[in-house]
Amino acid sequence: MALLGKVALVTGGAQGIGRAAAEILLENKAKVALVDLNQAVGEECKGALDLQFGEGNCIFIQCDVTDRGKLQEAFQSTVEQFGRLDIVINNAGINNEKNWEKTIEVNLTSVIKGTYLALDHMSKEYGKEGGVIINVSSMAAFLHSPHQPVYTATKHGVIGFSRAMAAVSDRGGNDAHYNR
Repeated sequence: MALLGKVALVTGGAQGIGRAAAEILLENKAKVALVDLNQAVGEECKGALDLQFGEGNCIFIQCDVTDRGKLQEAFQSTVEQFGRLDIVINNAGINNEKNWEKTIEVNLTSVIKGTYLALDHMSKEYGKEGGVIINVSSMAAFLHSPHQPVYTATKHGVIGFSRAMAAVSDRGGNDAHYNR
């Protein structure tokens, strides 16, 4: 996929894997929305990327991906800023076994929400041009950790959900999109 002129939204985009993905997208002339919970890190990241790739190529949107309304706003803000959406990388993740409900919300539920929002903004079924959705998992999906059962379960869930969505896409439809 040629990235020139494409627009990407990356959750957990201000640090780690998300930031690395954003840098690669920017190097290849895409526009990027960095969506991250951490305001200070997000602003620092945007500033550094502006210096490296020029202003106007990325935006930072502070967002708790577990808040459906805020996540919807992040998608809408991206489209309003750049006029389109072509790539969504659902990357935000945490590892907190003590707050296991939050771990499920961030690692799995927000991936599902982000995928469906991506379809709303990119699906040819809705008159859009199509696009790419990347759901980031972990080796924990394949090599379980007895000390991280909830984290492991969420990463297994990301793989299962993504495979099921890919199968629907391969059939040319989106009948799994009914239950959001």
